[in-house]
Amino acid sequence: MYKSLSRSRLPTAALAVLAVATTATAALAHHPMGGATPTTFWQGFLSGLGHPVIGIDHLAFVLAAGIACAFLSSRLLVPALFIAATIAGCLLTAGLGVTLPAAEFIIAGSVIAVGAIAMLDKPANPAVIAAVFAVAGLFHGGAYAEAVVGSEASPLVAYLVGFGSIQAAIMFAAVTVTRALSKGATAVALQPRFAGAIVAGVGMAFLVEIIETVWIPTA
Repeated sequence: MYKSLSRSRLPTAALAVLAVATTATAALAHHPMGGATPTTFWQGFLSGLGHPVIGIDHLAFVLAAGIACAFLSSRLLVPALFIAATIAGCLLTAGLGVTLPAAEFIIAGSVIAVGAIAMLDKPANPAVIAAVFAVAGLFHGGAYAEAVVGSEASPLVAYLVGFGSIQAAIMFAAVTVTRALSKGATAVALQPRFAGAIVAGVGMAFLVEIIETVWIPTA
């Protein structure tokens, strides 16, 4: 599934993009619609553009997925699978009222999983990668649906277009930048597993926070 292009080096800049984007999320703490349900096509589109980047867990997954897919032979197909699954998950929840079980745990676990994939010295089984991205997409999409539950068809469609587009743009940029900089003569060498370790660490932090919220009573 991997091309002959070496995965032995990953530029520091790729990690910097991940770190800056995740830490900058605090500045985007407010939803573009202020938490209100979109009522027009334009509101739905703006809401869709904003939702995938206001949560560190979602943004970390999308960026890490792009970095992890940069050296796959199917580096565009796998992200497309994830995006299609997010749309399906959103429609399941917002359109059909299906509540996906243990969504927060699985979303945090998906961040850990994609970090682990990036950490591998050898490519994972293609079916495993596809399954991870498909399942992750369903649950990330179900979480996105919270912003449009109860919306009419027009803002809902616009929301899907918005978050599908922004995810595709982020993933494609991550793939392109990672591949381009990995070939640079002056690029600082860094094992891809370090990038994966950072992403997995983000996922672990969220998982611990969720466990504490669920099982440790507040004073």
